[in-house]
Amino acid sequence: ICALLFASLYILCHFIITHFKKHTDFAAVHDDEDAAVNKIALELCTFTLAVALGAVLLLPFSIISNEVLLSFPQNYYIQWLNGSLIHGLWNLVFLFSNMSLVFLMPFAYFFTESEGFAGSKKGIMARVYETSVVLLLLTLLVLGMVWVASAIVGNDAASRQSLY
Repeated sequence: ICALLFASLYILCHFIITHFKKHTDFAAVHDDEDAAVNKIALELCTFTLAVALGAVLLLPFSIISNEVLLSFPQNYYIQWLNGSLIHGLWNLVFLFSNMSLVFLMPFAYFFTESEGFAGSKKGIMARVYETSVVLLLLTLLVLGMVWVASAIVGNDAASRQSLY
């Protein structure tokens, strides 16, 4: 059920994004590498939009399924709308929304902007390596800023000592 719901949301979001997507400059240049990068970024954005749409529709789906279960408590064909399904959907949406926000969207942005390290072979994997390194450095920067901010805001002596 979860896979069927997500697949239908993914297809809907793919149509929405491709409808509103502008044609890039890479469409005129027949460069397979840039076309592949744009396709990968499109799929990551489609996945993220599908997760966001699933998060928006999850509360109405929960309410409607609860009302249907209360209206038809003994119906055999409605019993699949149980609390376990709704709880599993909430967990999956929470997991994938965090993964999309923290990893997939920054990866898609940095992946489209990357060209590979200087001196390395050109190709998709060179871009993946550069994007991974940039994401790792960005993660270290954000964690360092959070550590310094928590040491400044914290009122205990241990946090002040760790800052010094």
